[in-house]
Amino acid sequence: MWMIPEQNQSWVSEFILLGFSSDPMTNNILFIVFLLIYLSSVLGNGLIILLICLDTHLHTPMYFFLCILAMLDMTYVSTTMPQMLVHLLAHSQTISFACCWMQMYVFSALGITEGTFFVVMAYDRYVAICHPLRYTVILNWGVCIWLTSGSCVFGFLSSSLHTFFIMHLPYCGPNKVNHYFCEGPAVRSLACMDTHIIEMVDQILIVVMGFIPISLIVASYIHIAKAILKIKSTQGRCKAFSTCASHLTVVSFFYGPSSYIYMRTNSSYYPELDKQISLFYNAFTVFLNPVVYSLRNKDIKRAFLKVIGHSKMYC
Repeated sequence: MWMIPEQNQSWVSEFILLGFSSDPMTNNILFIVFLLIYLSSVLGNGLIILLICLDTHLHTPMYFFLCILAMLDMTYVSTTMPQMLVHLLAHSQTISFACCWMQMYVFSALGITEGTFFVVMAYDRYVAICHPLRYTVILNWGVCIWLTSGSCVFGFLSSSLHTFFIMHLPYCGPNKVNHYFCEGPAVRSLACMDTHIIEMVDQILIVVMGFIPISLIVASYIHIAKAILKIKSTQGRCKAFSTCASHLTVVSFFYGPSSYIYMRTNSSYYPELDKQISLFYNAFTVFLNPVVYSLRNKDIKRAFLKVIGHSKMYC
């Protein structure tokens, strides 16, 4: 049963984000660590975008999708990290209700878009390995743009439902969010009413938005595995597998922690643990993505060396 707050109770106009620590010295150390992670994430993903744009040999569907993923990652981490860095040094850690709503919406939208986009990248690998001769015909530029646009539209529309259910709950105090940003479950736990039905509806949405993409990714890689096993040469198998290993690693980093955070009820909410797990799929995954793709990708390395070579010539 929903419990409506009494009329004489005041509504929350802002939230206080507690962050990781109240100790100034600890916050100074965390500021340096997270600043380095954030700058490395932005620079790493920015470098991938730059290399793909500059090298015409990388103007293929696979690298187009990798470029879009890097753009999503840069925006995704920028919705939370800059504010967290400011709060680590500032005396005030408040965020207005409207800004909290916007941060939750954009973060959720980009997260759902990226999760959906992993399906597109899995499909790209499926076509490349299972139908190599028809690769450029099936994944022409029109289809690539359509798949990218569809992922964005799905992500932002789905996020509007998820955010609507949470931010239209009554918040009449307390207003201290035990988190470093306005993440859905952390804010929802402060609602001054029974949120059981909202949690059920929200979880149904999240399961649908998570289960369907994961199922499609698994189905793609089952077909890919069958195709790889039919390759006779060991070298051919290793090459085919290496093109998929990076994508599978990134998908695991993203879906594992985020599934734990969002597919639970308020009764199983553990603030300190949840902050660490959220930090992993929000910051560390974005930080690791360029490393995973660049270290295992000869084309990216070759493009980087080419850019460095051109720079030395002009110097």
